[in-house]
Amino acid sequence: MNAQIRPMSVADDALERVRAALERGDGATDLNSLAAIAGLSPTHLQRAFRRRYGVSPAEYARARRFGQLREALREGAAVTDAVYEAGFGSGSRVYEESDRRLGMTPASYRAGGAGASIRYTTTGTPLGRLLVATTAKGICAVTLGDTDTELEARLATEFPLAQRERVDEGREEWLDAVIGRVASELGWSDRDAPAMPPLDVAATAFQWRVWDALTRIPRGETLSYGELAAKLGVPKAARAIGRACGSNKLALLVPCHRIIREDGSLGGWRWGLEIKQQLLATERAMKPAQG
Repeated sequence: MNAQIRPMSVADDALERVRAALERGDGATDLNSLAAIAGLSPTHLQRAFRRRYGVSPAEYARARRFGQLREALREGAAVTDAVYEAGFGSGSRVYEESDRRLGMTPASYRAGGAGASIRYTTTGTPLGRLLVATTAKGICAVTLGDTDTELEARLATEFPLAQRERVDEGREEWLDAVIGRVASELGWSDRDAPAMPPLDVAATAFQWRVWDALTRIPRGETLSYGELAAKLGVPKAARAIGRACGSNKLALLVPCHRIIREDGSLGGWRWGLEIKQQLLATERAMKPAQG
């Protein structure tokens, strides 16, 4: 059974007006101005916006600008042009945050990860081989596949010029944390799930919003692209939802496998429909244990 979609409340509508204003990027982004748009006090807006979207209005606006920056860099724009076209008043501000937002400097990101250092490991799971990769800032990729060779090739395609190092002996804490969390969540281990390690994934503000919503779909349940779009208050954005799911690089941590087509069929999944079917069956079988 699909998760119940809750109609938008007056408060939800106010928050969506603020989010839409931030997406347009054509007006003031200070908290007082945004509070006026919402008809809420600045303090109430700050709390409510973070509760709904997982970030503050200021963080959402920064994520949107970095999303524009990433797109421009991927298209080959000069770094200086991309920085200012994305709405940054100062290039130095971008470089201060680029490690956290891009996992590397803008020039390095544009050059396919040149200068970045990525460590990774692989392990076997009931769904096949699992690769976990991390930068110094956090987890940058979690992927599934049939063989280590296949998974390592995908990582090389994503970051062709990054320094990539396999770590097996004495695996780093973040790598083990992801493996332990996935194993616990899917019933492969009876140990408690460890805390979620920090993430270092380049994404637009909209993608982060979709991914956050995916983590809120209860295990054992699914939503269609249209249902999730309606739940987010953007009913015409089903295709954009699909693109955000398709760009997810964190298999299992961001459960895009819980999204299906409007007709109830599985639709696509970048790690394979057979694995998606098996994963959903596993989660549904575990659902009674949730109480």
